[in-house]
Amino acid sequence: MPPVEAERRERIQDELLLRPASAVARKDPNRPILASLLAGRACGAGVLPASLGLSAEECAHLWRDCFPGPVLSLPDQPVEALPEGADLVALLLEARAGRFPSEVWLARIVVTACAGREHLWRDLGLFDRGELSRLLMNAFPAFARGNTGDMKWKKFLYRAYCAREGIYVCPAPSCGECADHALCFAPED
Repeated sequence: MPPVEAERRERIQDELLLRPASAVARKDPNRPILASLLAGRACGAGVLPASLGLSAEECAHLWRDCFPGPVLSLPDQPVEALPEGADLVALLLEARAGRFPSEVWLARIVVTACAGREHLWRDLGLFDRGELSRLLMNAFPAFARGNTGDMKWKKFLYRAYCAREGIYVCPAPSCGECADHALCFAPED
């Protein structure tokens, strides 16, 4: 991201975090990550629609509780509906921390972004993979702790989904022996 665009993104994120959120939202460790996601989308990063993949009611609730004030104008674009989307959301929600409403929103947002063709953190419009890791660790700790090999998150989510459904696509008995190992575990830049 060019320096001017990075400064604009940081300014938007800071402005969002200065808004007088509800008492629950102020304690939510996902609020800064949501602010980053929204700032990224406002700057054109990611693939999410303006609704972030949420219902109108959920979207209004997010803005009202976490970032009251004017709703940012986010780029709206169509996003492919994933046939397995409801199952992926259910998988994440089964592993949620159960502390904040944002966990439900984030499950839907993350799964909506899975329709993108980039790394999941980029499809979400986040600043870097570390933000995605924090999001998953805060909102879905049981799921995130399962990624002991630091597999890319989108691949890990689909791997968990496939294992749950009894779908095994890798011909090798372990990831270390698979021909695609470098693709799944390579650094994300």
